[in-house]
Amino acid sequence: MQIDRQTLEKLEKLSHLKIAEENRVKVLDQLTEILEYVENLNELDTSGLESYFSTLEGGTPLRADEPYNDPEVPRIILDHAPESRDDFFIVPAIIE
Repeated sequence: MQIDRQTLEKLEKLSHLKIAEENRVKVLDQLTEILEYVENLNELDTSGLESYFSTLEGGTPLRADEPYNDPEVPRIILDHAPESRDDFFIVPAIIE
């Protein structure tokens, strides 16, 4: 499949990109190469293969969803704040 200048202009408009005139030929060639590669992939016979969401046997392992509870973390965070009091950040008033 060959991409022409008109198709490239449509792609530019859809992607909100502007391709410099001196780069147009190079981009057209690169896009054509990409499409030729994808067309080669379409020739593969995958009818005997199963679809997978993961390459791991049994799927992706999940960790236990346990909250991290360290009482030192709030203190460490507040120690780096410009100003804090009673476990709260003190920020300048923005509404009179």
